[in-house]
Amino acid sequence: MRLKAALHKNDRYIGLVLLHIVIGFAIFLFEPLSRLYFLVVMVYFLGRIILVVPSKKTQEVLLGCAYFAGAEVLFRMTKGGIAYEASKYLVILFMMMGMFFKGLSGKGYPYFFYLIALVPAVIVASITLSFDARFRTNIAFVLSGPVCLGIAALFCYDRKITQSQLLKVIMYLALPCIAMTVYLFLYNPSIKDTLSGTASNAASSGGFGPNQVSTALGLGMFAMSVRLFIKSPSLILKLLNLIILGAMTFRAIVTFSRGGVFAAIIVIAAFLWIAFNKSSNVQRGRLIGIFILFGIGILITWTISSTQTHGLIDKRYTNKNAQGIEKKDISTGRLDLFMEEIDGFLGSPFLGIGASRVKDTRVEISGNDLPSHNEIGRLLSEHGFLGVIIILILIIKPLAYRTTNRRNVYFYAFLCFWFATINHSGMRIAAPALLYALALLNVVHEKHPIHRKQIT
Repeated sequence: MRLKAALHKNDRYIGLVLLHIVIGFAIFLFEPLSRLYFLVVMVYFLGRIILVVPSKKTQEVLLGCAYFAGAEVLFRMTKGGIAYEASKYLVILFMMMGMFFKGLSGKGYPYFFYLIALVPAVIVASITLSFDARFRTNIAFVLSGPVCLGIAALFCYDRKITQSQLLKVIMYLALPCIAMTVYLFLYNPSIKDTLSGTASNAASSGGFGPNQVSTALGLGMFAMSVRLFIKSPSLILKLLNLIILGAMTFRAIVTFSRGGVFAAIIVIAAFLWIAFNKSSNVQRGRLIGIFILFGIGILITWTISSTQTHGLIDKRYTNKNAQGIEKKDISTGRLDLFMEEIDGFLGSPFLGIGASRVKDTRVEISGNDLPSHNEIGRLLSEHGFLGVIIILILIIKPLAYRTTNRRNVYFYAFLCFWFATINHSGMRIAAPALLYALALLNVVHEKHPIHRKQIT
């Protein structure tokens, strides 16, 4: 009876998982369906946010944002979005709709300053960008992520949400990642046939950028880990979630892009550390039991990954090339890019060199069209002293909020995902902006209905 009750309680989750497996298959078989998929979910969430009762609008806004943050890379690799940055723009739109319907907390005023501090770099860029640079496109590319973070932080700051609602938001991060995982297995069923060394592998990443795919799958790994440890009441659900987690982990590993995998490890560790410390002795015993299952699953996944790549993945993660020779630069060139950005800051410490000027300068000097991989370095070089203020706001404000509100068990996990991602992939996707904002939510206790006996 317990098993039936658990399955019945989670049948909508199982149905959603099956639906997204079908979506992954359908998009692979007929890629133009990705555009229809994008339009359908966009209209669905817009309608839900507008029509749902006021008490549920916050949850609907966050669900819509979570879904598009999780689906962003899938839409990009299958050309499903109406624009390359469409998911970021929709997150901004949903958050602004949420502000219109639900208002916002005045305590989040530092994020107003944060958004205002982004403006001078645009003015500087209008003067400093080269003649050949596409001004609007370049500015949108580098500032859509930071603006998305600022708008999301304003809406989420001290916004009340229950634990079960937040768990549902995390589930909506995972669902499109399931569809993407299915698509990747169909696109590249044999890893052995696409091996070309230990460098990042686009062929095993759906023909798209391995860095972004790895980051998106790392997000899915975190979301599925939460589901495994917190929302898997039966053995069947534990095994289902472990299999999905293993599949995502395998696809993330074989992209040969380490950033998303390392970020996932850090985030899952932060989540488990807080969850363990906040648990009772009985709950800790349960977590330890699931962790053993989790560890076995990850070990099996790594063994399969190593076998499928003929040991090349082991060399990749020990910073060696295909011949087994250790590489000098573990950052694969990112450190050099960061130092160039610091030079830009030292050269223009007051207002910076201007938004998107880092990439523009590299084109002028070396002909390399390489965008920034580190958001900290980009903020310093392109925004100057204002970049320092922006970084301080982003780090200090959530930590200060944490001193008065400790109920969000995912706080450090969310913040770690943001920080880890912006230091290897910048803010190319909406996920780090959204998860940063989710760290600012005010998680409240569930309100259980009170049943009063009628007086007859």
